[in-house]
Amino acid sequence: MFSSRLDWDSERNRLSELLALQRARGAPILDLTQSNPTRAGIEYPEELCRVFDHPGVLQYDPAPRGSLAARETVAGYYRRRGHAVDPEHILLTASTSEAYSYLFKLLADPGDQVLVPRPSYPLFEYLAKLDAIEIRQYPLEYHSGWAIDLDALARAITPRTRAVVLVNPNNPTGSYLKSAELEALARIAAERGIALISDEVFSDYPFADVTRVISLVGVQNCAAFSISGLSKIAGLPQMKLGWIVVAGPPSLRTEAIGKLEWIADTYLSVSAPVQCAAPRLLQLGAAVCRQIRDRTAANLAFARQAVNGTAIEILAVEGGWSIVLRVPRVRSEEEWCLELLQSDNVLVQPGYFYDFENEAFLVASLLTAPAEFQEGITRMVRRAGG
Repeated sequence: MFSSRLDWDSERNRLSELLALQRARGAPILDLTQSNPTRAGIEYPEELCRVFDHPGVLQYDPAPRGSLAARETVAGYYRRRGHAVDPEHILLTASTSEAYSYLFKLLADPGDQVLVPRPSYPLFEYLAKLDAIEIRQYPLEYHSGWAIDLDALARAITPRTRAVVLVNPNNPTGSYLKSAELEALARIAAERGIALISDEVFSDYPFADVTRVISLVGVQNCAAFSISGLSKIAGLPQMKLGWIVVAGPPSLRTEAIGKLEWIADTYLSVSAPVQCAAPRLLQLGAAVCRQIRDRTAANLAFARQAVNGTAIEILAVEGGWSIVLRVPRVRSEEEWCLELLQSDNVLVQPGYFYDFENEAFLVASLLTAPAEFQEGITRMVRRAGG
């Protein structure tokens, strides 16, 4: 009766079963998986409650790309980061997930393929299946730092490949795209007639002054789509505003924008209130962004000091909201997570949630409130025999 696109395994895994049991018992869980800034003790400006007091919220003026004023606001965001973006090359969406869906519809037919990084967050499989396309993975390699295995990526391309997804910086590895990688990827994309999709939601959260690619909005020699939104850059996931910036050769860019307009016009999902409020949301969200940057940097510094000289290693991280911890292979990742939750009331994620190929890695969120994060990391070190 129902579509096979929804044929997902909804059974609880052992970790989620134990978490439900611990919470039912009233255990004081130290949740080191927190990714929701509105639940992480971040202070939000009171004025955010009044940003929708605007006469435009009572008017319906359907514009598939989004209102010009809101798109100019997004263009201003890129201008402040050193990128000149024409508002006519921007299309608003209700979220970055919707942006992915629009791009998959634009680029792929049912059964076509999109390449995504491994490890990375597990959203892609669900988004792709809903649009009836297939996911193929290309590896990120770790040798004192993360890098794309470009040879493996090239081998993964088939006649049905339509796009390569980049997460910049990647989640959870926190690794940024480098200039040499972008040059190689753009060359591959142009030669094979495929597109680059760059997820840049965490790009405003660097830890190190590394040489990195901030955005693909300036790419000229292949079709490139940069996506971002208020969820991460302003810590406002509840406001539901994302966008796509279209770059590449003028003829391809013009055709892509026209087709994206058709898709967006079919749904018209971006509300008038959030478009009217976009200038103030980005302005006020800057203070939230600064708090998150300070929080994640401080938590990273504490974690590095806490694991120094212990059996736990924090893999090199350049930005984002997460850290990857390599723990002794005396037990599996799942066993580590179960033991930490059962005995220490500490919740972390196993590396296999993100398709790490090898054991044993745990992932913790740097967005966690400092006291909770510090106590959780301290208990992890103690459990590992540090």
